[in-house]
Amino acid sequence: MRLFDVLGPVMIGPSSSHTAGAAKIGYTAQKLLGEVPAQADIGLYGSFATTGKGHGTDRALVAGLLGLRPDDPRLPDSFALAAQRGMQFSIHPVELRSAHPNTAVLTLTSRTGRQLSLKAASVGGGRIRVTEIDGVPADFGGDSNTLIIHNEDTPGCIAEVTMALALRRINIASMQVFRAAAGGYAVMVLECDSHIPHALERQLAVMPGLLKVTCLNVDEPEETEE
Repeated sequence: MRLFDVLGPVMIGPSSSHTAGAAKIGYTAQKLLGEVPAQADIGLYGSFATTGKGHGTDRALVAGLLGLRPDDPRLPDSFALAAQRGMQFSIHPVELRSAHPNTAVLTLTSRTGRQLSLKAASVGGGRIRVTEIDGVPADFGGDSNTLIIHNEDTPGCIAEVTMALALRRINIASMQVFRAAAGGYAVMVLECDSHIPHALERQLAVMPGLLKVTCLNVDEPEETEE
């Protein structure tokens, strides 16, 4: 056990699981969408639904969707901030099967019409696991620069993506492939050791067989590379 596991993350409390983890779920979803959503449907399961309001889970999720980190002192005021920024949201309980008790299901729509659905759990100490994205199973924590690619399950798609990363000298730390059925809809999740340029994201987005490309850079620097 690490000291971090005992003390928890730097955060606005009261709970690392119900508050900090919830904020990170919202923050990760907002980064994957690419902007603050115009509309957000937020479903809460298990203890998120039953005790979340007292722990500030609802406000933490909305704060994350606004791009606030778990230690941002504005977290308790997220509802008012959402109103100021024109973000509409609804929060309600959901029923799930075989899900972690601290699970949120988010359905987001951006002002440009881009959509994202995400299921994620707060697993303790402010850590999260994304378990589903756009209806396809996934498994990543949002702690690394991550590339999520929806693609047709056809030969060559994985090779094209990994080659594009190799040409930019981006090392893949881990890679997972999920698919609904052979030859059908699939998702690649690639966690990388370095920043993923948005120019690469745009390059991949127009490749044959790649249906949707989403980039999560944990600590987004200014984009200078083309």
